[in-house]
Amino acid sequence: MTEVYVSYLSLTREARMAGRKSAEDRKAQIVAEVLRLADETGPDRLSTTDVARAVGLSQPAIFRHFPFKGALWLAVAEDIAERLRQRWSAAEARATAPDARLKALIEAQLTAIARTPALPSILFSRELQVDNAALRDVFRELLATFQGRLVAALRDQQASGDLRRDVAAEDAAMLLASLVQGVAIRWTLGARGFPLVEEGLRLFELQTALLRTQEDPPDVQDK
Repeated sequence: MTEVYVSYLSLTREARMAGRKSAEDRKAQIVAEVLRLADETGPDRLSTTDVARAVGLSQPAIFRHFPFKGALWLAVAEDIAERLRQRWSAAEARATAPDARLKALIEAQLTAIARTPALPSILFSRELQVDNAALRDVFRELLATFQGRLVAALRDQQASGDLRRDVAAEDAAMLLASLVQGVAIRWTLGARGFPLVEEGLRLFELQTALLRTQEDPPDVQDK
């Protein structure tokens, strides 16, 4: 009987250990749930109680990983930032020509938003705009990094003569970044009723067409 009881205790202990996650795995799980819940309920309505319930932990257990709610949101922002940087680097590695690189960066950004639909809501949340300066700093730096990559691709196209040089690359990059943000907001407000990536790329083509160097149309004659 004693041997059976000992075996039972061993199995129970092994089961408990198997159900445990490392601290990093648990943090990653919590961050993923925050993104999912932020999409479902909105960032400003999300509570640590909601997160704890979704993960299957107590609220104090959440605070053992993240000492306060702002730290949790900061971890979410850093997770998003890391994944975006990886996407941008991969896009640039696949497309070496300047024109292809510019489009690949825009497509990577649109795809990331489509796969993280809570992102537009987070960017305009009270948590980011008012309550959490550190969170705001992460996204401000992220936007600056993205625009910097766009500027580099645009300058290469200007150097090759593909794009107009009378428009500063920095201004063109801001236009393209704003295009992404605008279509993402429209997608969010429109209940995601259209394919974000396809619509974003369509508008990208229209925008870049206005930036390309063009000769006078054939029917235009000097007077």
